[in-house]
Amino acid sequence: MKVTEHIIRGEGKTQFSFEILPPLKGQHIQSIFDNIDPLMAFNPPFIDVTYHREEYVYKDLGDGLLKKQVVKKRPGTVGICAAIQNRYNVDAIPHILCGGFTKEDTENFLIDLDFLNIDNVMALRGDAVKTETYFTPEKEGHAYASDLVKQITALNKANYLDDQLLNCSATDFCIGVGAYPEKHMEAPSLDSDIHFLKKKINNGAEYVVTQMFFDNQKYFQFVDKCRSEGITVPIIPGLKPISTLKQLNVIPHRFHVDLPEALIKSIIKCKTNVEVRQVGIEWCIQQSLELKKAGIPMLHYYSMGKSDNIKAIAEAVF
Repeated sequence: MKVTEHIIRGEGKTQFSFEILPPLKGQHIQSIFDNIDPLMAFNPPFIDVTYHREEYVYKDLGDGLLKKQVVKKRPGTVGICAAIQNRYNVDAIPHILCGGFTKEDTENFLIDLDFLNIDNVMALRGDAVKTETYFTPEKEGHAYASDLVKQITALNKANYLDDQLLNCSATDFCIGVGAYPEKHMEAPSLDSDIHFLKKKINNGAEYVVTQMFFDNQKYFQFVDKCRSEGITVPIIPGLKPISTLKQLNVIPHRFHVDLPEALIKSIIKCKTNVEVRQVGIEWCIQQSLELKKAGIPMLHYYSMGKSDNIKAIAEAVF
């Protein structure tokens, strides 16, 4: 079922969903199931599965020689989605990126998903790899998520890259995209960011999931601004509980997200990461309850491969 249909069927009741990471290469898929199992009691209508593009490292062979080697630390997104749908009978939503994909790769990826009866995709540009300062698209690939959305929409109308194909079957993907209540790090302004979000929606995106935020007012203000610009699709808040002291610096640096002063002070008082984790849970519970009270139809949690803190939040909220 499509995400938009899940929201309609919820009839205004706030629903619970979450995102997982594929396991590191070499680990068994059971590690995924072990983290999903405790969360199934809260009846998630869908589970997102991130995609991690290939990275490159250079191995020193001696005598000044270097060998370029492809590294993919978290493969398996498509297989995990198929396994989730088979095991839990819930919709699994794969992330699909511009980075690392040509247009032909994208089309083939979408065909595989269609054959697996996967109804939703999350279309993202993706981040720059470690060796890049700024994102660089693949040759014959997409530079922007709006163009990726446009290709998926075209396939939904049976328009394939090879226009010589006959009697083509149309796909029927519900397309989700990302958004940034505090603006994307590369955007010159929030207004500019919303302009490009609207372009993704005009190209066929049907729902939005936000980057994490820790101040609900940032989300409410963002939604109001989007609505004033004519964006009417569901805007699902993305939430993440802080779990370590290190994240106090990592999250603002990596995601360009502000932390409220009250949260910062509470974390600084903690002597251990166990205490930090509890502060993060309690803060996220209060965020969730406020969003639920406001009638938000879906709350989406970034689990980062662990489910115990997400379970504690869901127990208090749903």
